Amino acid sequence: MEKLANGNGWRMELITEPWFPKVIQHLRQTFFADEPLNKAVSLCHPGHGHTLLERHSLSSLHDGISAMAVTNNGEIAGVVVNGILHGNADTGRALEKLAETDDDKFRKIFTLLYEENLKIDLFKQFSVEQIFEIRILSVDSKFRGQGLAKALMRKSEEIARDNGFRVMKTDATGLFSQRVASSLGFTDRHEVKYDEYLDEHGRPVFHVGAPHDRLKIMYKTLG
Repeated sequence: MEKLANGNGWRMELITEPWFPKVIQHLRQTFFADEPLNKAVSLCHPGHGHTLLERHSLSSLHDGISAMAVTNNGEIAGVVVNGILHGNADTGRALEKLAETDDDKFRKIFTLLYEENLKIDLFKQFSVEQIFEIRILSVDSKFRGQGLAKALMRKSEEIARDNGFRVMKTDATGLFSQRVASSLGFTDRHEVKYDEYLDEHGRPVFHVGAPHDRLKIMYKTLG
């Protein structure tokens, strides 16, 4: 058990199904409102749920490769939600399915993510059929600045190695997650600046607050 600055201990655990409701509640208080693109379009407010985001999160949690930091009194300090990619065809189908949603804000965000991912092919580049994807990295505001984000990503790499993955990737939408990923050996594969991602009228789709200015698709190979 490691120590937080307030003296409380915390431990890393795989997220199992009994924890899913508490993980979703944690995400409602943190990531759903704080993530740079979500915040840019005012997707939801802190503490509020979002049906499509929760469905996306639960689908990833069911892959069984996500982790959390839990304090010694049972409070979730941070989570990393990971999922398995099975080829660019998965991303293509997800992009097509976006057309069925009436949530314009959600559709804008995931159209960016899916379209930019389809511009590269890590599966072909590294001759793999599956990729370990870090999808959500979230730390409770009370526990930020104590290295939990890096610890959660390190735990993700441990899980990826234990499960035989050769490649990890993440769509890093903010400066802080990009710095953490870079510090752990992730490489930039593709990026798009938010002020250069334009709609059909030539206007930026997203007005993302500083210091977040671009999406980076980053990867790491596991020897």
